[in-house]
Amino acid sequence: MKRGLLMNFLQLQIGHMTPKLPILQGGMGVGISLSKLASAVANAGGIGIISGTGISVEEMKKQIKIAKAAVKGRGYIGVNVLFALNDFAEKMKAALEEKVDFIISGAGISRDMYAWGREAGIPVLSIVSSAKLARISQKLGAAAVVVEGFEAGGHLGTDRPMFDILPEVIEAVSIPVIAAGGIMYGEDIAKALKMGASGVQMGTRFVASHECDAPLAFKQKYVNAGQADTLLVKTTVGLHGRVIANSFSDRIAGEKKLKIEKCLDCLKNCSYRFCTLDSLYKVAAGDVENGLVFAGARVHEIKEILSVQQIMDNLSHEYKMAVKQGEISSMNNLVCSK
Repeated sequence: MKRGLLMNFLQLQIGHMTPKLPILQGGMGVGISLSKLASAVANAGGIGIISGTGISVEEMKKQIKIAKAAVKGRGYIGVNVLFALNDFAEKMKAALEEKVDFIISGAGISRDMYAWGREAGIPVLSIVSSAKLARISQKLGAAAVVVEGFEAGGHLGTDRPMFDILPEVIEAVSIPVIAAGGIMYGEDIAKALKMGASGVQMGTRFVASHECDAPLAFKQKYVNAGQADTLLVKTTVGLHGRVIANSFSDRIAGEKKLKIEKCLDCLKNCSYRFCTLDSLYKVAAGDVENGLVFAGARVHEIKEILSVQQIMDNLSHEYKMAVKQGEISSMNNLVCSK
């Protein structure tokens, strides 16, 4: 549906959620987006997401409680749970019991998760990479879909750019569509909303924030990344993932196999070429050379670590400038055509 942009953000609504800004913070594991980042985003007017990947059920429940207690006024906290993990059902049910505002899931679709969400009265969102998956998600009961393109960090479900997929998904479903992958500035948000998206999801930009739960070494890896420093690696999930090059990515290049010291038995299906989860534990502990440092394709554009509030303020200002510039361009085109 075509629509004009307002100088202020259009209102995003998913179930009971009506955030001030139509911005979801991406769920990033292990230990990258927990209560500190999620609550900061919620307090700044967006929607915060805790990643349930790689933490125990009890730790996840603790993080939810901390985040909810830290949110002031109208703020929303959700949990990201990955279908590919063995503890998917347990994590999702625990999050529902904690009365999170929503659940978001990727790396597969489960009919059960929508039924559980309906029973609890909690919206369930799906991460998709095609119009076909979006239609299936809506049919099964998704409250919204997040369209993730090739530019995203972490595991990728497509080799197509997000802005190529977005119109197809918007045409295919009647539920809110959230654009994700390569969103870095307010002008990217303006472009997505103009195309018909209801909001955006951003992960990479929020990593380089003071409130991000990642260690400083992880954040510095983002700030120091050059344009040629990201690459795709095949992880044991069976998907390609975008990472920042380091010693570990060199060791697993191609089909190289590493000795697994202790299998954590985390995946429903695993290639056992190396341990993806163990590598993520290492970087979460600050060892950014011996594990996977997931990041989006535009990570090299991040030059400094800012507060979440400053990032949100920058996005709002950039959005308004982009809308204003678009209005001026439209007026000029109209004058020239007469």
